Amino acid sequence: MTPEDVIKRFKTTEAFLEGHFILSSGLHSPNYLQCALALKHPTNAEKFGEAIAEHFKDADIETVASPAIGGLIIGYEVARALNVNFIWTERQDGVMTLRRGFTVNEGEKILVIEDVVTTGGSTRETIESLEKLGANVAGAASIIDRSGGGAEVGVPRVALATLTVPTYQPSDCPLCANGDVAVKPGSRKS
Repeated sequence: MTPEDVIKRFKTTEAFLEGHFILSSGLHSPNYLQCALALKHPTNAEKFGEAIAEHFKDADIETVASPAIGGLIIGYEVARALNVNFIWTERQDGVMTLRRGFTVNEGEKILVIEDVVTTGGSTRETIESLEKLGANVAGAASIIDRSGGGAEVGVPRVALATLTVPTYQPSDCPLCANGDVAVKPGSRKS
């Protein structure tokens, strides 16, 4: 699957939005990638999962982990394609953690999967929580990297499509200066 194929699937499912958005990171942007709209189609989820898994087919991954909620569908699909277990982290009292009876073994080789990476914050938090439990996080991946390749997560990382999408601190946002109202369509509404 080429980056152009990925973006085409986002556009045909109306998951590539234009306007004035507040991202999960708190930054503002004129574009938003609403992965839920692209992933509501099982065929897209399957194809994206298989394409990510292809990058790691020889990496001896034992488990795929994702941060909830955005990474759940794509993480599950990558795990299915690799035929390994799937677990997820979620915030409890503001800290990314394993819950629901999930555990990891010392040295367990884990791949962290996210839907969209902007700053890499959720991916880094997930990696840190797993490493504190003794896991060996071997890599990370996402469907979309909207950082232009600049997000650092501390492990090797791949994305099916990399975009350079402008982001702004709210205090420096030209869209706010124009009087455009910002909306937060993601999973972590304020």
